[in-house]
Amino acid sequence: MRLLYLDTSPRAERSISRRLTQSFISSWKNNHTDDIVVYRDLGHVTVPGVEESWIAAAFSPPETYTPALTEAIQLSNDLVKEFLSCERYVIGVPMYNFGIPSGFKAYIDQIVRVNQTFTVNSQGGYDGLVFNRKMLVITARGGSYPAGTPYAQFDFQEPYIRAIFGMMGVTDITFIHADNLSMGDEARQQSLTKAQAAIEQTVKTW
Repeated sequence: MRLLYLDTSPRAERSISRRLTQSFISSWKNNHTDDIVVYRDLGHVTVPGVEESWIAAAFSPPETYTPALTEAIQLSNDLVKEFLSCERYVIGVPMYNFGIPSGFKAYIDQIVRVNQTFTVNSQGGYDGLVFNRKMLVITARGGSYPAGTPYAQFDFQEPYIRAIFGMMGVTDITFIHADNLSMGDEARQQSLTKAQAAIEQTVKTW
């Protein structure tokens, strides 16, 4: 099995999300020695955003491409191919301003491609083309945003990730939240301990 492992934090050793994803991947490799792990660091290697020539290429038949359009869409083609080649996804995502880092958003914009990862049906809805995959998202958050509380309205991280990957067909998504990281040492340690326990359990059952 191939597993795509993405880190999205611009931080290095200070990154909580990186520390937790590394813990998961290390345990996963120990328990699944034959699996192939494909790593991409979206926090330190910038994926370019979508621009005009990319749009022109994405919505034109490949046989009509000019050399400039071919170049503009090449990275997206590579990222889509890599994404589709994997059966499992593990993503570390810090929360920035209630959402996701800009580098992760740029990556998502590169792989959400009509007739590549989704289609538009006759009713104007979306049908995913990415089937039989599982995703694990490990987040790092300064606060906590439980469903049913007034704070839930500020969570644009989990709902967005569920929606955008769900549109492509990836609906089996597990979240592990390391939250309350800015709420004092005790709350921070409790959350990290809970997240680590969830990681260890997920390695066994995922």
